[in-house]
Amino acid sequence: MSEHEKTKRPGQIILGWWSRELGSRETGEQKALSARLRRGDDVTVLCHKPVHQLAQALGLRDGARIARLARVLAHVREDAKTSLPRRLGAGDPPALSPLRFERLVQSSDEDVETAIRRALPTVRHSANVAHLGAAILFWNDRTRTNWCFDYYRAVAPWDNQPEDVSQ
Repeated sequence: MSEHEKTKRPGQIILGWWSRELGSRETGEQKALSARLRRGDDVTVLCHKPVHQLAQALGLRDGARIARLARVLAHVREDAKTSLPRRLGAGDPPALSPLRFERLVQSSDEDVETAIRRALPTVRHSANVAHLGAAILFWNDRTRTNWCFDYYRAVAPWDNQPEDVSQ
């Protein structure tokens, strides 16, 4: 890990990786990697050097978690300014119904990938990559709570909010 990467937040690292390896899908390499990641199981995903580069940049040694992160990122086609939960709650009716959103945020670490993958088409596969990646890495009660407030465009009630890990 370079000195510059040590000072970056996880969301910044994830966005940089996504932009370089998958983002524009302009090259054959980007298209091929995206397709392989979307369709691969954990072992297949871990057979790709860019996935290991992402894991190393993040200091992540959990194979299942990095595979899950890479697969979800391969489904995102456009980096948006707004977070995925905010995009899912936009509109009247919302892009994703409150019941489907509730099932998404109740998902376990293992199931959140499928739930997000199924929700992405409702927002044209567009999400804030940094925010989404950090959420997948740190999928816990606090992340779920923040997603709920974000979905309904409300301010989360944390007195001492940590710095945003997605920036």
